[in-house]
Amino acid sequence: MPPFGGGRERGKRLAEDPAFGKCRAPKMDQFDYIIVGGGSAGCVLANRLSADPRNRVLLLEAGGKDDYIWIRVPVGYLYCIGNPRTDWLYQTEAEEGLSGRALKYPRGRVLGGCSSINGMIYMRGQAADYDGWRQAGNPGWSWDDVLPYFRRAEDHYAGANEYHGAGGEIRVEKQRLRWEILEAFQRAAEQYGVPPVADFNRGDNFGSSFFDVTQRRGWRWSASDAFLKPVRSRANLQVTTGALVDRLVIEDGRATGIVYRLGNEERRAAARGEVLLAAGAIGSPAILERSGIGEAARLAQLGIAPLLDRPEVGGNLQDHLQLRCAYRVAGVATLNQRASSLVGKGLIGLEYVLRRSGPMAMAPSQLGLFVKSDERHATANLEYHVQPLSLEAFGGALDPFPAFTASVCNLRPESRGRVAITSADPAAPPSIRPNYLASEEDRRVAAQAIRITRQIVAQPAMAGYRPEEVRPGPGHDSEEDLARAAGAIGTTIFHPVGTAAMGRVVDAELRVTGIGGLRVIDASVMPTITSGNTNAPVMMIAEKGAEMVLAGRR
Repeated sequence: MPPFGGGRERGKRLAEDPAFGKCRAPKMDQFDYIIVGGGSAGCVLANRLSADPRNRVLLLEAGGKDDYIWIRVPVGYLYCIGNPRTDWLYQTEAEEGLSGRALKYPRGRVLGGCSSINGMIYMRGQAADYDGWRQAGNPGWSWDDVLPYFRRAEDHYAGANEYHGAGGEIRVEKQRLRWEILEAFQRAAEQYGVPPVADFNRGDNFGSSFFDVTQRRGWRWSASDAFLKPVRSRANLQVTTGALVDRLVIEDGRATGIVYRLGNEERRAAARGEVLLAAGAIGSPAILERSGIGEAARLAQLGIAPLLDRPEVGGNLQDHLQLRCAYRVAGVATLNQRASSLVGKGLIGLEYVLRRSGPMAMAPSQLGLFVKSDERHATANLEYHVQPLSLEAFGGALDPFPAFTASVCNLRPESRGRVAITSADPAAPPSIRPNYLASEEDRRVAAQAIRITRQIVAQPAMAGYRPEEVRPGPGHDSEEDLARAAGAIGTTIFHPVGTAAMGRVVDAELRVTGIGGLRVIDASVMPTITSGNTNAPVMMIAEKGAEMVLAGRR
């Protein structure tokens, strides 16, 4: 939950607040745990921490309730992203690596957070990702350490086994669709050397497969559906939406509560135990900064009295940049044609109503590939999201000809960016600078990704469809040209992480170093980005983080 909206300018010291505790409703202001953010991590935390009726838990979400019909319908992400009801409508700064373009940067503004508006892909990443976290000095975060937390919360369609769980909160299902062009692309990938695999979530996801999704019987299954709604009636859990968090209250080096705004009223809540920031890779560092925890000189310029000089806060921003390579085809149906007429749209709607299947049940991406850009890499470092459609830009009109898109992203970018507040006012949007394609290696991998896409499309399995490259288009052949083309077509795939990372801002127990009673438990804490979609890892982090919090209370 990004906490921007409401608030006031201030130029006073934030570390001390003698008025704390003078709430108008004293019975509501004392809690054992305060969770800031009702997104993927916050919903997990609320469920686990309130399971013990002795714990009083407050969950604050700046967005609204998740009762919008387009949250439930899988294709509804088209109506949620870019909608102020469900999206914070952030933008990046102009990115030099993207030819000076600024990108829309969706973040969930609703209970369930990004799990209520995302692509629903259930992807854990690779074992080597987590082993790397441990080797970097974060004990307890290896693949063997985190796998039990993935399994504990999972309800996998195939049942329990060594890698998957059954009966947990997160329902994981196969997609309910079939597209001939995607099956042809998968055969072409096999001819190129990328074999089909049954499951991407066993620790080594090299290969091709159709993505598993967080859906239940054709409906989106968000973190709110999975973890929050079943426990909303617990007497010891208070969920407040529309709560715009301003800052932490810190007394004698310990977080003792928060200040937030509900409508036009400023409110406060006290934490007997801990304050848990789960506001995401954009929101959590912003709250830290507004509380005086960040780069001291810059905070002072904004009128915020520095409490702890921590320039690492907001740095280390990582994201997956997707290159949307599009190809026109012939002799095969794609969504471009099926959705181009009222009759076609009507049949799509009817299929969903009758069977909960077809395009309205689609995740944004259906077929996945994990590939090595070259043999220097021990594991796959490219991920493909292949779709039976094409368009100029996300949310725009489909192209007026049959086509498919093979989006490809560098899973382990070297480039690092930063998110930072621009004002002490929580209403002010943050500065977001992903710094895409800043490193020579990232540009080299981007160029190679486009080359590999062309090589797959050139395989015999695709020949009958006469594919013609539309984006980036023929004529880009040299490494320099391809890197420039990547900058022209590249866009975010919505995976920001790392802005309050373990080893930089928090320790391996997710405690903010230098401040007691305060943890960050969300995508911010990833020291390096996982090799795939990030929603499942965030829920795992919250599952493990909740256990750490409860262990610390004993």
